[in-house]
Amino acid sequence: MIRRDLDDIPAYVPSKSDPDALKLSSNEAPEGPLPSAVAAMEAAARGANRYPDMASTALRQALASHLGVEMENVTVGCGSSALCQQLVQATSRAENNVIFPWRSFEAYPIFCQVVGAKPRPVPLLADGKHDLESMLSLIDASTSLIFLCSPNNPSGQVITRSEFTAFMDRVPDHVTVALDEAYVEYNRDPAAVEGRTVFRDYPNLVCLRTFSKAYGLAGARVGYAFGAANLIQALDKMGIPFQVSAVAQAGAIASLEHSEELLARVEDTVGARDVVADGIGALHSQANFVWLPDVDSADLARQLATRGILVRAFPEGLRVTVTNREDAEEFLSAWEAISQP
Repeated sequence: MIRRDLDDIPAYVPSKSDPDALKLSSNEAPEGPLPSAVAAMEAAARGANRYPDMASTALRQALASHLGVEMENVTVGCGSSALCQQLVQATSRAENNVIFPWRSFEAYPIFCQVVGAKPRPVPLLADGKHDLESMLSLIDASTSLIFLCSPNNPSGQVITRSEFTAFMDRVPDHVTVALDEAYVEYNRDPAAVEGRTVFRDYPNLVCLRTFSKAYGLAGARVGYAFGAANLIQALDKMGIPFQVSAVAQAGAIASLEHSEELLARVEDTVGARDVVADGIGALHSQANFVWLPDVDSADLARQLATRGILVRAFPEGLRVTVTNREDAEEFLSAWEAISQP
């Protein structure tokens, strides 16, 4: 009665929570939504007896204006993770393979296995960047989709515009490419590729973004994608009805209307992340976290937890969310304590 391969699909593992600990494990924004967004969501909640606008028309109009695209080029979903899964479903079947960097977003291989497609992970380079040459070498007639993540989670490294162009010029037309930009608001590298400036050049490109990180709406669950109209239409066909709540739509619209005020908060994170990276010997990052590869991450996470600090341990390394200078100082104090001989 149940698919025999479900035992082989790993569950997505969220970070641990402790109300008494400093949570630096989920890449969340430290502040809540703007007061205007809270007011908009409260007003929307009063109409929760009604279904939301399934087409998210007002939000898509606001996003189209924000991005400088047409409405047919943008859609929304229950977080960008839902849109990632919809993209896999729209492009891939059991006979296909999907290429992605590793380590990167934990759910990429899960989404592949949901449709039975073969995951083809490609290890990151020593500097935390994508191994684009190796990714290209794995493309064959059965490749349906490639995920790129810039800035990459968890290494925080970006793909430059020149690297992206050289890569896309060698990707066959039958392969869809997803540029996952969940952390783009934290990027300060002028050489990094940005989806808004390149998506029109490639009819096989879809760009994915979210309100969960810099916009502080992780609990509202709303992400968005933009690209060629036929790809956006395919994404919509895979989405469940009414997947973005009225509350989420209202919060996202209000956040876009005050995006300059909201994104000013990001500067505190940007100012603190190099300090944290230098303090622990991690890679400098263009996201709201830093990455320390090739360490005993489980032991470090355990020691920090005993001091009230939650970080994320992966088999390949340790990821530490950077929120603001105050939290960074508290984390570095705990790090210094566990690093004493």
